[in-house]
Amino acid sequence: MNPGDPLARLQPLRQPEPIGWWPPAPGWWILGALLAALLAFALYRLWRRHRRNAYRRQALRQLAALRQSAAGDAEFVTALNALLKSTALAAYPRRDIAAEHGMRWCSFLNDSLEPAQHFSAAFAEAAYNGGRGVTDREQLAHSAECWIKQHRGPGQ
Repeated sequence: MNPGDPLARLQPLRQPEPIGWWPPAPGWWILGALLAALLAFALYRLWRRHRRNAYRRQALRQLAALRQSAAGDAEFVTALNALLKSTALAAYPRRDIAAEHGMRWCSFLNDSLEPAQHFSAAFAEAAYNGGRGVTDREQLAHSAECWIKQHRGPGQ
């Protein structure tokens, strides 16, 4: 050490204490509040969607029970038609659905389906002719399941 050197007498630099992570800066509080609000909004929307689609889940359970039943063709078609009508009444205004029957009802159902899933014209007339002409119950049940899952009512 050189006694004539004034820099040699200096003390070492003191390091400041490291900055702690708590409390966070105001920007982090704002970001946390925004994320919490966004999460609450998303959960609310999911809850509403779940409640809004309760009728679909109930209709699918009823359809599964109908598939398992040993009802004849006439009873099957009548019960399936009633199930589809009640499901439609849950999603659409009563004035649009309640009076639909025959080919108009079948056309209404087919509007929401792919061509391979369409209800046949025999289904439209089966309610009036005792179930005659309905040959494939499984195809009818499949079309009904697809319609229950895919239809979109007003505002959905």
